[in-house]
Amino acid sequence: MKKSGIFIKVFIYTIIFSALLVGATAALFSSQIMAYYSGLELQKISSTYEQLIERSHGNVDMTEIAKQFHDRNQTFRFYITDEGDNIVYVTPDADTSSSLIGMSPNGEKSSFIVYLGNGYLLHVFNDDVFSLKYSHLIARVLVMLSAMLVVCVIGSYIFARQMTKPIKTLADNTTKMANLEEVQPLPERKDELGILARDVHSMYDRLKKTISQLEDEILRERELEETQRYFFSAASHELKTPVAATSVLLEGMLANIGDYKDHPKYMRECLKMMDAQSKMISDILEIVSLNDGKIVPAPEKLDIRRTISEMLSDFHTLSEANDQRIVTDIPDGQTCLADPKMLGKALSNVILNAVQNTPNGGEIRIWSDPIADQYRLCVLNIGVRIDNTVLPKLFDPFYRVDKARSRNNERSGLGLAIVRKTLESMNVDFALENTPEGVLFWMHLPKT
Repeated sequence: MKKSGIFIKVFIYTIIFSALLVGATAALFSSQIMAYYSGLELQKISSTYEQLIERSHGNVDMTEIAKQFHDRNQTFRFYITDEGDNIVYVTPDADTSSSLIGMSPNGEKSSFIVYLGNGYLLHVFNDDVFSLKYSHLIARVLVMLSAMLVVCVIGSYIFARQMTKPIKTLADNTTKMANLEEVQPLPERKDELGILARDVHSMYDRLKKTISQLEDEILRERELEETQRYFFSAASHELKTPVAATSVLLEGMLANIGDYKDHPKYMRECLKMMDAQSKMISDILEIVSLNDGKIVPAPEKLDIRRTISEMLSDFHTLSEANDQRIVTDIPDGQTCLADPKMLGKALSNVILNAVQNTPNGGEIRIWSDPIADQYRLCVLNIGVRIDNTVLPKLFDPFYRVDKARSRNNERSGLGLAIVRKTLESMNVDFALENTPEGVLFWMHLPKT
């Protein structure tokens, strides 16, 4: 269908209907109009011939009366007949020698007949000065009908345009919607077209939201697949290396080769590596449980200062060995609502990560500030900076800044991954960011 097809159809249909309506109106009132004008002419004729009509009543000489009336009104043409259609009087302008009795010299019949009384009939010709001209009436009627048709055409155009414009706009919008282009809603209307437009745009908005959700879901699925591939690759690498090393040690001890004859020494090495792998497997299982929602937080009222103080006792030995200082500034009376085990696990990994990444002789600051209905707990590594492109990846399982995956620092690469999963399960906001003083980790704990 052409773009303007519906407009042309509505326009043509409206024109046809209007023309039929005008024609039916003209046909209906034409007879009434003609009768009205005929009555008007008859009334004027009666008024003009009033003296002749009044004098014709009674026993009078109609010929003499007609002659006297014509002497006073010589411009009028008429003739009078009796009951036997015999001509009693005819004006000199009328030719009575014609075989067509009752006609003017040019053969034109009389238009009106008026009863005079006593059986006499007055015949008046339509070319008298008092006669109305039907040609003028017809001309005026034609002009009026033409004007009505012009008004109908203009009205049909306006009507068709007003009716089809929103439909065409809606059709164009639906075409854009099919191509997933941005569409502006139509102006507000109170009729059915407005309801249709609102429903279409509402459906389009829901469709866009659904498509956006599907695209986000597909993106999340891809990210999840990528994360799983990375996780399995990294986990296999982390587990494969100590297993291979343990196998070498055991084979050497079984074969009594060289130093491997010292079984107690290498058995302790094997046990140490197995303990490390056991801890890594426990961390992996914990991440899986957090991800599946199997670990449900049980919030309790906790004193933030006491919780941090009890936790730092486990890190004093390591920090003193690195000549590091841990400075805390947490006021008394700050209490939060959190799961003690989950919060302790997250804070333990954060502080351990801070101690391990702060250079020897460095300083670690821990403080908290009230923010609205929360406490902002902060851990700052003084003098440390991490590339901004690396910061988000530190929460990925097994991710290490050391691309060679060196195991000298005995890190599994799961600490911050557990922190993220734990805090997400607790619905706690957190972030790791660079500041002018160093790397800052913060979390928002809800006040009790």
